[in-house]
Amino acid sequence: MKTLGNIVWFVLGGFISWFSWIVIGILWSITIIGIPVGRQCFKFAKMSAAPFGKNIQFSNRASSLLLNILWLLLGGLVMVTEEIALGIGFCLTIVGIPFGLQHFKHAKLALLPFGATIYKE
Repeated sequence: MKTLGNIVWFVLGGFISWFSWIVIGILWSITIIGIPVGRQCFKFAKMSAAPFGKNIQFSNRASSLLLNILWLLLGGLVMVTEEIALGIGFCLTIVGIPFGLQHFKHAKLALLPFGATIYKE
């Protein structure tokens, strides 16, 4: 069931999240200083391509907080807005609610990407 959910997810809007994370990751990786941020974006692009069966765990380290604030100011706000808009759009239909909830999970990830780890359920 997770595989079917991931296929439907990618076709019906997951491609947009995946593509956005890839583009942001490439833009960050253009500079040498931004490579760690770009690597984080690529990790989350992989997660946004197939989110069903995966979960996110957030840490509360101070170094993560500083990087998350920098991320939010330099690109994260766009990702959060996109994920919330997609989540609301999907939640307007009963069939789309599971996909909308995945977008809301990704919105939290887009808000606080540093210190987050992805693990399989």
